[in-house]
Amino acid sequence: MTNPSSILPITSSTNKGNITIIGAGIIGLCSAYYLLKEGFKVTLLEQGDLINNCSSGNAGMIVPSHFVPLAAPGMISKGIKWMFDSKSPFYVKPSLNPALISWGLKFWKYSNQSHVDKSAEPLRDLHLLSKQLYDDLAKEPELDFGLEKKGILMLYKSQATGEEEIHLAKKAQSLGLDVEPLTAAQTQALEPDTALDILGSVHYRCDAHLSPSDLVQQLVAYLKKYGVEMITNCQVTGFETNAGKITAIKTTNETYTPDLVIMTGGSWLPELAKKADLNIPIMPGKGYSFMVEPNGHQIHHPSLLLEARVAVTPMNGQIRFGGTMEIAPMNDKTNMNRVEGIVNSIPNYYPDYQVPIPQIDKIWYGFRPCSPDGLPYIGFTQKLKNLIIAGGHGMMGVSLAPATGKLVAELAVGSKLSVGVGIYKADRFG
Repeated sequence: MTNPSSILPITSSTNKGNITIIGAGIIGLCSAYYLLKEGFKVTLLEQGDLINNCSSGNAGMIVPSHFVPLAAPGMISKGIKWMFDSKSPFYVKPSLNPALISWGLKFWKYSNQSHVDKSAEPLRDLHLLSKQLYDDLAKEPELDFGLEKKGILMLYKSQATGEEEIHLAKKAQSLGLDVEPLTAAQTQALEPDTALDILGSVHYRCDAHLSPSDLVQQLVAYLKKYGVEMITNCQVTGFETNAGKITAIKTTNETYTPDLVIMTGGSWLPELAKKADLNIPIMPGKGYSFMVEPNGHQIHHPSLLLEARVAVTPMNGQIRFGGTMEIAPMNDKTNMNRVEGIVNSIPNYYPDYQVPIPQIDKIWYGFRPCSPDGLPYIGFTQKLKNLIIAGGHGMMGVSLAPATGKLVAELAVGSKLSVGVGIYKADRFG
């Protein structure tokens, strides 16, 4: 992995061309940041208002530990079992929706060990690049998003889960990641202010965490200050193309004519791509989170409750609990059964946290853009030569955003890439 460039001042005199980014999620914001650093004039189109950014309620974890894609052995059988539990951590809503059926067949195809083995090193490199870039971003005087490098604890209660996680830790060690299995007593020593009811843990010291809402808000302010034109409540209605290039972006506001287009869009990426006659399969994975006061029992390290698949993150003096993966068409309903599943799991690991079910207005939800092979889309398309796709990051959007943004900028410039993107080919599904 090559060393990413150090922080450089933005100068308006080095304009290399006009770039329009579609989507102001964390991937779009980070892409804008690095494109600015390269001297491009950047316009960002967002269908919403920037207030309820999909990454704001994220667990805020930076996870080199996540070198296994969602499409992995055992996920199909677990998904079938969990389909009959309304409070389960992973749920695919049965539907005759053609997009869901097509996505599911592809997911089944890639849920094998060969795919996991092929993906491990590229995902590791992408995550490590992002972690390095977060260190650089934290040095920006105008950015203070609570970056902490305490690692993440993978907490387990059962022998079977422990054996599986320790096996994975050995694989992580072989990939050069800083990780150590811990006994229950060793884990408790790291958390002296709250009780733990666990069999053991694995400490991924290579991981980190931050406050995603602070990161998003500060990036928006930073980009506006340095000249990014942000057009909100602006929906893309179509594209004009000629000679294998996008010549115009038609929107509900006006028509834009950039030199280069960056298409992000999160879970809305398939709709955007379809308007350009491209097939980028993604299904939204709905997740929930809520904040809890420590009540004298501070949790110092982020953790993942492995059996429950719940994320726990200390954040701005509170604790954020989040989880579930509900694969279904997008909707604006809060599924309280899913939230109750998160709530019920917490005291099983943290007995001091007898958490009541939060009021509906205190529950955040967002849609994770899940590709069928569990890998993001990063790169130029073959069909449209001035279009870069950057999306499909699933649960790892915040973790992988700086690396993706950096790669987008390098692709735009035509410079050497910090890491390879061959496995993330934008139009790999045709």
